[in-house]
Amino acid sequence: MKKQNVTIYDVAREAGVSMATVSRVVNGNMNVKPATREKVMEVIKRLDYHPNAVARGLASKRTRSVGVLIPDIMNAYYAGLAQGINDIAAMYKYNIVLSTSEANEDSTRGVVSSILSRQVDGLIFVGHVLPERVAEEVKRSRTPMVLADDSDPSGAFPIVAIDNEVAFTEAVEHLIGEGRKRIAFVGMKEQMADDSNPRYAGYLKALANHQMSADDALTYVAERLNYDNGYEIGHTLLENKIDAAVVVDDELAIGILNALKDHDVKVPDDFSLITANNTKLVNMSRPEISSIEPPIYDIGAVAMRVLTKLMDNDEGQTETVTLPYRMIYRETTKD
Repeated sequence: MKKQNVTIYDVAREAGVSMATVSRVVNGNMNVKPATREKVMEVIKRLDYHPNAVARGLASKRTRSVGVLIPDIMNAYYAGLAQGINDIAAMYKYNIVLSTSEANEDSTRGVVSSILSRQVDGLIFVGHVLPERVAEEVKRSRTPMVLADDSDPSGAFPIVAIDNEVAFTEAVEHLIGEGRKRIAFVGMKEQMADDSNPRYAGYLKALANHQMSADDALTYVAERLNYDNGYEIGHTLLENKIDAAVVVDDELAIGILNALKDHDVKVPDDFSLITANNTKLVNMSRPEISSIEPPIYDIGAVAMRVLTKLMDNDEGQTETVTLPYRMIYRETTKD
């Protein structure tokens, strides 16, 4: 009998017991006679039967699976977060259903709906801003969810992140201390939708501390967090006589840096640059890029640990978990 054709019915028939008995054995229910349990286990081994996780989940209301939604698996930052999530999930014997989504609300909502339809026990949302309609759908499903390095205007879900507002304030304060006058913020559109997003709020706070304001020529929307988009933005920064920038992503920052170099701009003499993730990319560029350093792996790992508590109905675990960060100044900023 081929492995893929083996069902719980086949095991029950071979063992001469009911399917309910086989289910009790598979799920570790002790209300089975030892002799019967031994007989069923022998058949399971002989037929190489592997219980269907979804079918088991329908019966137990637990599938031991967790949905993880990230913007881009190719991005080094998100890959590091996903590794932290995966390692803790494996420790607690959860399977990961990993999905990616385009950077728009409709796409994100569709992907989340697809994940929820797979009867996952919980969900980790990785990104920068949780769309309102997505939040409402998850709340309706009553599926536990944790946000990893995200912001939630509704305040309905636990968040694991650094204090991005403080970190971006510190970064911009450093640039102002260098004497920079036109400091740009480069990020995703949803981050600049209002002043509540931690990264953008930190940027604005630092400017306000020095009676500086952010006009339209100082905010730059990245359609995607990738090198090509950064390179295009780099040219625009020069056209608008920008002399410094804080950037939400390392790959974007490298694109900007190379655009500056192609125009013979001296960094950091004429232009200073700080990025936000401190992935290995910042050490591979020349000059090496100054960066906020979040504990990437730990954000993912702690988010998964918080989710395990929520899935076990630990009502006390509903608060934001703020992890420490460091500022690392390298060759794209002055001393």
